[in-house]
Amino acid sequence: MNVKSQLRPNCLNFVELLAQNIALISPTMTAALIVPLMFSNTGNISWLSYAVGTVMLLFVAFNLNQFARRSVGTGSMYAYTTLGLGPSSGALSGWCLIWSYLFIGLAGTTGFTIFAGKILAAMGTPLPPLLLFAICLGSCFVLAYKDIRVSTIVMLVLECISVALIVLLCLIALGKRGPIIDSTQFSLSGVSLMNLGLGVVVAVFSLVGFESSTAFGEEARDATRTVPRSIIWSLIITGLFFMFVCYVEVLATHGYSTTLDKIDAPLNVMADLCHVSFLSIPLSLGAMCSFFALALSCMNAGARVMVAMGRHGIFHAGTSRTHDEHETPHVALGIMAVVMFIVVALCRKIFHIEVLDEFNDAGTMGAFGFIASYVLVTLATPFFLKKRGEMQTKHIVLCVAALALLLIPAVGSVYPVPPAPVNYFPYIFLAYLLLGIIRVITMRIRMPQRLGEIREQIHTQHVGEALALPPQE
Repeated sequence: MNVKSQLRPNCLNFVELLAQNIALISPTMTAALIVPLMFSNTGNISWLSYAVGTVMLLFVAFNLNQFARRSVGTGSMYAYTTLGLGPSSGALSGWCLIWSYLFIGLAGTTGFTIFAGKILAAMGTPLPPLLLFAICLGSCFVLAYKDIRVSTIVMLVLECISVALIVLLCLIALGKRGPIIDSTQFSLSGVSLMNLGLGVVVAVFSLVGFESSTAFGEEARDATRTVPRSIIWSLIITGLFFMFVCYVEVLATHGYSTTLDKIDAPLNVMADLCHVSFLSIPLSLGAMCSFFALALSCMNAGARVMVAMGRHGIFHAGTSRTHDEHETPHVALGIMAVVMFIVVALCRKIFHIEVLDEFNDAGTMGAFGFIASYVLVTLATPFFLKKRGEMQTKHIVLCVAALALLLIPAVGSVYPVPPAPVNYFPYIFLAYLLLGIIRVITMRIRMPQRLGEIREQIHTQHVGEALALPPQE
């Protein structure tokens, strides 16, 4: 099947790639809804969990950048894992990424609906959640379909507005509180290592998505320089922001009638405590825009992974089709939009799940896929460098350190056993992963030569020439 599968080259600069990563991490999401969860695990030293989580993922980023500095193309960690471990492992990595971008995109969609609902209710014109789901996803599709540059600029502007409002509120809170040094937030008294570990799990889940710019290598300018920089800087910027906001929210709510872990709108409470309640509506508007940017970034990134896998026959070839005029992956974008709407609508109408619960569940589900992809790409790094004759002892050390650190969120996701229905989520993800494994086995049986062709195509596209590799994985 011959289809046009050319994305627009050299159209995204460093700032636009950084915007893609930061929009997917969604700093506002953590400030608006996740910090109370963090506080429930680690209390006054919640900021420290974000510091540890940032350092952990920097180790993953260092491994990821071994590929990004040497490889240019579309497909993100799907292609990188293939370069190191072969097409079977690469297909599973891509399979997990599609899952991740789908569910984190749903977190963005439901977050948009929550805050849009608050604003509309305050105006006396409420709309049903299903309609708000459709407005969010439909608008995301139109922007992503028209122009990738326009959509990334929109994401950057929306996230900057939201973050600026949050920083302004935090500075006001620091000014109102008097002394800004809170000694209780620097004491480990009463905090166990298990509590800190659970906090790190939440921190890692807040930061996932920092790698999404790797899906845009074909569209990036000077990709081997701008993509690695965007990965590192997105982690550093958002990690510092999370530490700052978490510290201020804990400080500002000391002595409040309700503890931080039981507050469902901490930014609005801070605005009331600081006597700037007029900021509540702008903050809700900023949060709504930020969640819209999150849904848009996931739709963009997920579609690029689908394009790469469609080119290689793992998905139907039609998924790799790009628009003649806009040079965007309109088919893959449409599939992402439709599937996202079906999932979020069914959960609401059939299973009667509240929108806030849909948000929490979607974020948890998406994190499983990211952790699996991070593990696979980290394992692939030394094999990739060895094939190139560039492996050094430091690369082994970075790989082992990253894998050891990734055990913390992996184990923390299932132990201690979370309450229902979250305790079933790992099994749902494993069932989805099993479908991916079946797809790979089917390809190996029915068209074994195709896997070899995939490996050669990816090496040729991403490295510039096919490496001398044995015929089998």
